[in-house]
Amino acid sequence: MNTGPGPGSETPQGIEQTALGPRKSRMAPAKAAKGRPESKRSESIRSESIQSESNRSETRRPEANGTEPSRSETRSPEASRRSASTKTTPLWLIELRNWVSTLVIAVLVVLGLHYFVFSLSTVKGQSMQPTLYEKEWLFVNKVGYRLGSPEIGDVVILDESSFEEASKEYLVKRIVAGPGDRIEVRQGELYRNGELVVEPYTDVLIEDDDYGPVTVAADHYFVIGDNRHAGASRDSRVFQAVPRSAILGRADLVLWPITKWAHL
Repeated sequence: MNTGPGPGSETPQGIEQTALGPRKSRMAPAKAAKGRPESKRSESIRSESIQSESNRSETRRPEANGTEPSRSETRSPEASRRSASTKTTPLWLIELRNWVSTLVIAVLVVLGLHYFVFSLSTVKGQSMQPTLYEKEWLFVNKVGYRLGSPEIGDVVILDESSFEEASKEYLVKRIVAGPGDRIEVRQGELYRNGELVVEPYTDVLIEDDDYGPVTVAADHYFVIGDNRHAGASRDSRVFQAVPRSAILGRADLVLWPITKWAHL
């Protein structure tokens, strides 16, 4: 009994070959198709790397004279705009701005000193003779009373509008009594708390009528002019003791004329 393959039959190997043959032919195009995108990808990556290298070489390339590129080429747009505006601004305009800013700062400093530290005042009238005369310039210390209180004997500048609404004048007087003091004028002489007050800054006795006795209220001061002739000084004997808020500062120096420079 012939168990081998017959003449018309195919061997298992032949069947296997014929079965594998078409499979190989189908897979080959797929492999080829897969290989093509990778080659394209590698080519594109190479071209990009070449371009980046060329860009780097261009940025690093020195100028024709062999020097490195100037910093102005690598400045930011904001810096280039500033340099352009500086170049276009005329020199005289820059100088004018500097002068104006300096002047404004100086004015602000002077105003601050004038209102809070010191001021200058001019004497008008004869109520403070023989200590002060008309048209003399006084240096008025304001910061002293911000740190402390007025004292007896101080020559002070008063804002009359603070206790006389109809007046807008500034007065210069001398403090002769403080809060709680008992003041009296008797027979041409001044008494404070029953004791005679020695006043070396006057040249005559008080020629006006007797006054008092009165007690100075709290936070008030009694002021009189150094001129003790009759009717020569309008002071606390007329408008009573003045509040502390009416005292603007203490006159410390006579500045002008220079020949009469003196400390008060």
